[in-house]
Amino acid sequence: MIRVLLVDDQTIVRAGLSVILGAEDDIEIVGEAADGAEAVRLARQLRPDVVCMDIRMPGTDGIQATRAIAADPALSSEVLMLTTFDIDEDVFASLEAGAAGFLLKGADEATLLAAIRSVAAGDGTLDQRLTRRILREFTARRAPAAVTDRGAAGEVALTEREGEVLALLAEGLSNAEIATRLFIEPTTVKYHVAQLLQKTGARDRLQAVLWGIRAGHVDLH
Repeated sequence: MIRVLLVDDQTIVRAGLSVILGAEDDIEIVGEAADGAEAVRLARQLRPDVVCMDIRMPGTDGIQATRAIAADPALSSEVLMLTTFDIDEDVFASLEAGAAGFLLKGADEATLLAAIRSVAAGDGTLDQRLTRRILREFTARRAPAAVTDRGAAGEVALTEREGEVLALLAEGLSNAEIATRLFIEPTTVKYHVAQLLQKTGARDRLQAVLWGIRAGHVDLH
């Protein structure tokens, strides 16, 4: 069961998400918050698997709340940012704060559910309409604070296969899709992903991709 905390200052948005997520057998809504401060408090109290976080809210916004949740060693909650904005400073700041991914609020139900399940599994997610554009722009602007800089110092050595898997992760492929592309078993892909996370110190696949771009292992051009 994936335990979800909904965070949005608009009651109607939370209600809509509740209807969609509440209909799924493997998802349980454990709480709702109307601002970032309440989100952090409830995350610490309820320990959800996923926090669906609006970016722009009065008071403590979603970025500040995400930073607090991601930095809390007692929490393993992953944050999925839900935003109405396209390429925006807030999107880059949310990734830098440690969000596991983001999704445009206009996404269909199937995409939303897949994103929540992906984030809960530690895979991270980016809206596929924006993935490569965002990664390119984010990398050009700044290095992600949530990702270790060990790679920049040349201290992380990836195997050839790990490099291939990392490049395909940057394309937004699932384990099954990567397995098909590389003619290996999905369990083998899962092993390589686990090795990448361990070597890079990344929280999830998305942060591993950001590390790979920064360290020169991934070329998006």
